[in-house]
Amino acid sequence: MISQPVALVVGGSRGLGLIIAKELARRGRRVVIAARTERDLDDAVAQLGGSTVAESRVCDVRDRESVRLLVEDAETSVGPIETVITVAGIIRVGPLESMTFEHFEDAVNTMMWGPINVALTVLPHLRERGHGHIGTVTSIGGMVSPPHLLPYATAKFGAVGFSDGLAAELQGTGITATTIVPGLMRTGSHLRAEFSGEKEFAWFGPAASVPGLAVDAERAGRRMVDAVLAGKPMILLTPLTHIGVRVHGLMPATTTRVMGLASRLLPGPSEDGTTGTIEGHEAERRLDSKVVNTLTSWGRKAANRFNEKT
Repeated sequence: MISQPVALVVGGSRGLGLIIAKELARRGRRVVIAARTERDLDDAVAQLGGSTVAESRVCDVRDRESVRLLVEDAETSVGPIETVITVAGIIRVGPLESMTFEHFEDAVNTMMWGPINVALTVLPHLRERGHGHIGTVTSIGGMVSPPHLLPYATAKFGAVGFSDGLAAELQGTGITATTIVPGLMRTGSHLRAEFSGEKEFAWFGPAASVPGLAVDAERAGRRMVDAVLAGKPMILLTPLTHIGVRVHGLMPATTTRVMGLASRLLPGPSEDGTTGTIEGHEAERRLDSKVVNTLTSWGRKAANRFNEKT
């Protein structure tokens, strides 16, 4: 009897991670999803079809020991891991003046060290078997640094460098590494993102929701899983991602100047100099804008579907 291949999705309880987990399950994988919050995991497993399809584990991707225990437990209690995809991420939106050392540290620990912790922990098991797939979800923000997302971009640039180099290092081993580079997608994650104020939500929420700017996340998730299972070194998703990468490659200095102009058009730091943030759902409530609520309606529907509701 051939056992089901096991796929581990780190950051798989909601949003894009949940979409990827669903797609892997649809393709016959037994999925283990991991995240920091047990409640989100329980809701996600219910959406995935329960214990016959998926299992969940609490894991903090920032903590190397937590990741080690996750991988060892999955290997022994579920089965040999064939595919691992790291999706875990956090988004904080605001000008540099609103960001602290701690914001940068948390972003780097989650979105750069997280993929490193996962990949280097699972890699000895894959080497022993001589095959497997490692996928790392990065971002266009790891290729072109967008305004008011500097901690996020800093971490994602590191993740791109690691994953791209890992793919080169693993060539010829039977193990593949795929760098996944999406742009804005309608996952509903804007409601769980953190903002320095309501005005920041007023531009980011619609940008992450409106068709044409943000793409259908399920379609993007299918393409991501296709690329990882096919062993592609890198996949760029969304038209704006392709355009951004090409323009930055041809005109890097001009691109930086354009981003600088965009930053000047966005809200400035709070007048009292505070550096706190609020979650998107709270920013939306405080803003109470009919226009913004209309523009984010697509994203709100996605949040209900992909476990991003609060």
